[in-house]
Amino acid sequence: MAILLKKLLKKDQIILLGTGLAATLLMVVLFKANPQFFRFLDHKLYDQFLSTYHTEKASDVPVVIDIDEKSLQEFGQWPWPRYRIAILLQNLKRLGAQSIATDIIFAEPDKTSPYALREAWKRDLKLNFEFSGLPEGLMDNDRLLADNLKTGPFVLGIDFIALAPGAVSVNKAPISCLIKPVNVNVWTKEGYPSPHDILGGMERAICPIPVLAANAPGTGFITIAADEDSIYRRAQLLISWNNKFYPNLALASLMQALGSKSLTLKMTPNGIESIRFDNKLVIPTDIEGKVRINYRGPAKTFEYISASDVLSGRVAPDYLKGRIAFIGTSASGLKDIRSMPIDPSYPGVETHATIVDNILSEQFIKKPDWTIGAEMTLMILAGIITTLLLMWASAVWMAVPVIGMGLSMWFGSVYLYTKHLYYLSPLYSLLTLFLTFTLLTVTKFWREERAKRFIHGAFAHYLAPSVISQIMDDPDSLTLEGQEKDVTIQFSDVRDFTSLSEKLTPTQVTNLLHDYLTPMTRIITDHEGTLDKFIGDAVMAFWNAPLNIDNHQQKALKAALMQLKKLDELNLVFKEKYGFTIKVGIGIHSGQVRVGNMGSAELFDYTLIGDNVNTASRMEGLTKYYGQRLIVSESIASTCTEDCHFREIDNVRVKGKEKPITIFTVDTHQEAQNRKEEFLAYGKAYSFYLEGRFEEAKDIFEKLNDLGTESVLYSLFAERCKHLEASHPENWDGVYTHETK
Repeated sequence: MAILLKKLLKKDQIILLGTGLAATLLMVVLFKANPQFFRFLDHKLYDQFLSTYHTEKASDVPVVIDIDEKSLQEFGQWPWPRYRIAILLQNLKRLGAQSIATDIIFAEPDKTSPYALREAWKRDLKLNFEFSGLPEGLMDNDRLLADNLKTGPFVLGIDFIALAPGAVSVNKAPISCLIKPVNVNVWTKEGYPSPHDILGGMERAICPIPVLAANAPGTGFITIAADEDSIYRRAQLLISWNNKFYPNLALASLMQALGSKSLTLKMTPNGIESIRFDNKLVIPTDIEGKVRINYRGPAKTFEYISASDVLSGRVAPDYLKGRIAFIGTSASGLKDIRSMPIDPSYPGVETHATIVDNILSEQFIKKPDWTIGAEMTLMILAGIITTLLLMWASAVWMAVPVIGMGLSMWFGSVYLYTKHLYYLSPLYSLLTLFLTFTLLTVTKFWREERAKRFIHGAFAHYLAPSVISQIMDDPDSLTLEGQEKDVTIQFSDVRDFTSLSEKLTPTQVTNLLHDYLTPMTRIITDHEGTLDKFIGDAVMAFWNAPLNIDNHQQKALKAALMQLKKLDELNLVFKEKYGFTIKVGIGIHSGQVRVGNMGSAELFDYTLIGDNVNTASRMEGLTKYYGQRLIVSESIASTCTEDCHFREIDNVRVKGKEKPITIFTVDTHQEAQNRKEEFLAYGKAYSFYLEGRFEEAKDIFEKLNDLGTESVLYSLFAERCKHLEASHPENWDGVYTHETK
């Protein structure tokens, strides 16, 4: 499979594929782990859906009886005496309320009861007195309220305190806690989790005093846990305590209104699925038994009636007929204001009204088990599709499709939410899309930059840095067109390399060439030259192209001299490593050529063509014939007089040329000074040779040959003079014609 993949894909595409799949896999791991930061993001995304796309109007069944600022001003500070609460409950019952729930916990006895005041004054003020004319039934406000609770569909509030993290529940209720559990039928199978394990975790309950709890038809907990960001989004409908089930205040009030005596809890292998009323009304929950509260709007979306209006009889008869009333407070001083997704100052009592509204209208925000799988599937598809797109197209062209995918995910989730109330979070899909697109774009950019650096580094061995920079900055400059320029050309070649290489293994030959060519090339580029090509062990280079270089003849000559000096150093190593030294010949010539990218439309080189290129090549070829390491043409000697000592060694007509060329060998000024007498003698002999005085020239060349410094050159001229003396050429012009390269 891997081999087939390599055949189908290029290396860059495989890297992009691996990067995209790795990014997708990372998001899968994060999806499974669901860290707090991502939960926070998902909460905010959910809040955006809730605040932007809620369309259903609030039901008129729930109503809030508000202990508001007006009520406190008219009837005094809170807490009110329990007889006033009893009057409030009875008035609500007469107004037709089908169920009345208090978002208040009467956890302590009423200290304003006449008997309580009598005992307090006796204890604190040492006063003994009795109430005269006061009926016994009015002596105890709690008993009065308890007697009234028996007569109507009233539900008292309770609260549960959750266990601290790591604590163990003792599951013991205080003896005075007489709250009433609800009958729950559990639909489960063997191997399913226990609902008591899921709905438990409570340390203790805060209950109404026994006289009230014992007489109330129902109780319901007001406990609602906030998410990590202290926002209230979900509500627990049932809590298990001491292996009994207790309903939420909204659920308990609705059971009172509907006359329901029991509930059915449906379990799944993962947890809780739903809660049913008498097998009719179904409430879908998450696996923890919680419902997402479908807030209908900001605070006071439901109808609020001031408790003072109810107490004072300012509400029309039967106004609350068939409705469910929740007694609570919106007064800021009573501390029942909470932060909700759509309103940071939301009265807690309205949350219970909202839950009742959601149940009656069956407008539940659902997130069943399958949404988790759907979110992961969309996330994986987002990563894979983005990866495949970017493998074959640039990020610029893919921006529009990727943005389109992101919008499709968002509005697809919006559609499911607005039309079916399913919350399919697009968070991880969008994050995967963004992460994959960003990583692949960065990877492609990095690969392109790396490829540029590679090309720059690779061509740095062959081209001058200026050429490479020009190509990188302006790729369009790579055309087949060239330009006419005056350039200096160098050819160099290793003498008898074929015979030398026969003594070595192929690996040793490769290493030898590497050890030789690397410093030679570096010297060329260091002197602003351009390496044209390697021809086996031969090197071709040039100066003054593509950019103009001042004194290019001098720089080429200095490079050649530096190469010869470096070779002397290398030969010390080669002698020890390979058992022999190498010799080279270098030819340099300057002249007009055409320089540019030469070749076919698919494959071309930046190189030179022209007659002067051939001439430079002939210069190098003549080094072996004359026994010299460096031969230059007159175009070099005439422009570099101050740099070196030039000796004219011949006036030749090279093979393929009609026009003669004067060639020179090069010595440093120090070398010329050390061999001053030898060079003077050579100059005299060479002058005799050019004048046709062959016998006199021969004698001097033979004497010079005896010195052994340049035996090839001196013996060559001695033999040539001997031959010319015998043949007596007519019209001697001093030009020697070479028949071979």
